[in-house]
Amino acid sequence: MRGAVSSIWSKILVASRNGIDARGRVTDIDYRLIVRVTTSYRAIELDLPVVWLGVISATFAVLPMVLAVWVGRLLDRGHDAVAAWMGSALLVLACAGFCFWANSIAALLLLTALFGIAHLFLMASQQMLCIRCSGPRGRDAAFGNYVVSSAIGQGLGPYVVAWIGGAATLPPTRPLFAIALLISVISLATAAAIRPASQHMMPPPNKEVVPVRMLLRQRGLMAVLVASVITITSQDLLTIYLPLLGAEQNIDVRSIGGLLTVRSIASLVSRLGYTRILRLIPRQPLTLITMTGAAIGFACFALPIPLAGMYAAMTFLGLSLGIATTLSLTNVVDLASAAAMGTVMSLRITGNRLGQAAVPFIAGLIAAATGVAGIFAIIAASLAASGASVHFSRQER
Repeated sequence: MRGAVSSIWSKILVASRNGIDARGRVTDIDYRLIVRVTTSYRAIELDLPVVWLGVISATFAVLPMVLAVWVGRLLDRGHDAVAAWMGSALLVLACAGFCFWANSIAALLLLTALFGIAHLFLMASQQMLCIRCSGPRGRDAAFGNYVVSSAIGQGLGPYVVAWIGGAATLPPTRPLFAIALLISVISLATAAAIRPASQHMMPPPNKEVVPVRMLLRQRGLMAVLVASVITITSQDLLTIYLPLLGAEQNIDVRSIGGLLTVRSIASLVSRLGYTRILRLIPRQPLTLITMTGAAIGFACFALPIPLAGMYAAMTFLGLSLGIATTLSLTNVVDLASAAAMGTVMSLRITGNRLGQAAVPFIAGLIAAATGVAGIFAIIAASLAASGASVHFSRQER
């Protein structure tokens, strides 16, 4: 999961009846990456055809898309803690299943679907708890801490897989699933410490429900939701297609790994300074600047530049994309009404998952026709256009 588990839980343990106390900070491991990578390796162990890898990956997003609105309504009724408990419990069940029973295609499909539902509950509740524990003035700082912890977790996850796998081409899957199970148990223990809001803070039971179609018609909201999908999927496409670009241009694997590491470090640095930057540059122009900056970075990889230029472009891309991905989250919060905040956040997560499932397939077709450079050019154009759309749609408000 892009926001890994214990990072935010350590910030939102409730210490009083009136709110959520954001004390302490624990970095964590991105167990979503561990589980999903290890699931692919388990499929290889089971000698499944390659097509099943795509089917298994798709099941991660299918049921969350169906349940997204229901989960959002649950959050809008004030049941943040309940969603956290449910997500952590489902996570333990899914990870236990992967560890002990994932020995067939049917089991992998069922457990991946369950894992996707747990991820939806966890991310939606984490983000809603960030909103409720901080208040309007402190939301950017809370989400800044949230994405920093997520970035650290995303950096640690691959190292765990590499550490367990070593030099083997096929790592032992049982130990990796066991590590994910251990993390899920820690998540459940920490989530259990979250207390529900007191009764007087809960929304009234007869509160009017805002229809989804009305939410999507809200000026500027669709633009920021699309921007969220583009920024998140652009990161995935960079990870997928940079090695292929390296193969085309005879760039060794060590350099490709170095480029991805530079991107991760640059994104982390920019996220650490997110709240300070936001004090200097208003939200709307900052969205346009960072998405355009990320577009320029991607455009550089569509050109035949030397390796030194690639490192410079990747640094610029990482700095810009780190802020842009954070804004893709906080812009949604800034636009959503308090009555439907949970629903909008769940729709954002679902849109991201749909994009991560569909866009790589479309990108593969583009790459087959234009080559890898065409992929980076199209990502650059999409980021620039989306940033402009967010900027101008919000100016019209």
